[in-house]
Amino acid sequence: MTTATQMTPLPSQPGWFTRAENWLDSKGKGAWIAAMVLGFVFLWPVGLALLFYMIWSKRMFTSCSRKSTSMRHGMRAMRPSGNSAFDAYKADTLRRLEDEQQQFEAFLERLRDAKDKAEFDQFMNDRADKNDEGTANA
Repeated sequence: MTTATQMTPLPSQPGWFTRAENWLDSKGKGAWIAAMVLGFVFLWPVGLALLFYMIWSKRMFTSCSRKSTSMRHGMRAMRPSGNSAFDAYKADTLRRLEDEQQQFEAFLERLRDAKDKAEFDQFMNDRADKNDEGTANA
């Protein structure tokens, strides 16, 4: 025996509350908090209602939806595609990009070290000049 369920069609034009909720979700948790604070400032029951809604819908204690979505897309890129030639090309390209990143980071480290050494040498020269002037005046 099967049970029949009646499906109600979704409205083609969402209401203002749904549009506002979607807009705040797209902006992240900070937008929800800002809306709640503004609600408390201008009309305290609105701020209280937003606080209760955020706690009830678990928006207050979950991570940002954009972050989890980007993580899902990133993990999808690591799966094999089924095309061995493309997978080999992708692995080679990723390996090459990782090597280039390591080389670039090593270059930046050498650049920072050179800058630090130049600044230290300048400091030591200035200090030596001040000591020479101090001994010449005495």
